[in-house]
Amino acid sequence: MTFLHHAPVRCLGVDVARDRLAVDDGITAATVANSRAAIRSLLRTSRPDLVVCEPTGGYELLLLEECLRAGIACHRADTLRLKAFIRSFGTLGKSDAIDAAQMAAYGRERWTKLPLWQAPDADETQMQALVRRRADLVAFKVAEQNRSRAPGARAMAASFRAMLATITRQIAALERAIAALVAQNAGLRHRVAICTGMNGIGTVSAVTILALMPELGHLQRRQAAALAGTAPHPNESGTARGRRRQRGGRPQVRTALFMPALRAAAGQGEFAAFYAPLIANGKPPILAIAATMRKIIITLNARLRDNQNHQS
Repeated sequence: MTFLHHAPVRCLGVDVARDRLAVDDGITAATVANSRAAIRSLLRTSRPDLVVCEPTGGYELLLLEECLRAGIACHRADTLRLKAFIRSFGTLGKSDAIDAAQMAAYGRERWTKLPLWQAPDADETQMQALVRRRADLVAFKVAEQNRSRAPGARAMAASFRAMLATITRQIAALERAIAALVAQNAGLRHRVAICTGMNGIGTVSAVTILALMPELGHLQRRQAAALAGTAPHPNESGTARGRRRQRGGRPQVRTALFMPALRAAAGQGEFAAFYAPLIANGKPPILAIAATMRKIIITLNARLRDNQNHQS
């Protein structure tokens, strides 16, 4: 991740919609079309040092690409952090103009901690799309299976069979596309090999983790645990000491780590030796599984960092 090395003189907050952009630099506000020509004109006339926007279903990518082309630093803000920043001012109103002004303030105040957006690798982007679509279809398949077994579902049996067959074919097609993409990309193929070299991590889990957490291998151990959503956060107040809980991070990565951790709980894989002492020392099973998930992602991060494709 890269960051600004000096405070931005002019910070531009941009609230992105499908067809238009609400823009504010703390002094003036405007609305422009969400088109390449309009964005280029905006960047030429405003000449910002930093542009801040937030994820808007992909509609923000045109702005980010044009900032990168113009050599302007840009940050795609985490929505939860941005909303918490806005609420900290006691702001109750909600509009595109208000959000744009607050994004500009967010950039001016927090610039030292805002990682700058960089264009992702094309294959990584495609892999993320394939993995997310597969996860959606798997969830849909489970829902259809549950509905097909519900009382009174017999009358709709043919519809359920047809739908499940279609979903199964679509999942198989996505898995073939994922395998082909891994096979043609040497770097991705090597990273998958490192992950699957860990006893307990299968190809599906490895591809899911790498697609949804491409930073893996370039993080500190605590950063990796937090980004995967496996870091325990304290729950304390005064003399009360509550149970630490995992929260935040990327939930789909945490889901992908759950099955390898269950494998360790069953006494299989290289992390079984990590899981067993936790149980022997009185740790509840669910907490032992959570700790194993954290151990797995930290170990994967270290092996990818050190380019190790063997079991240790």
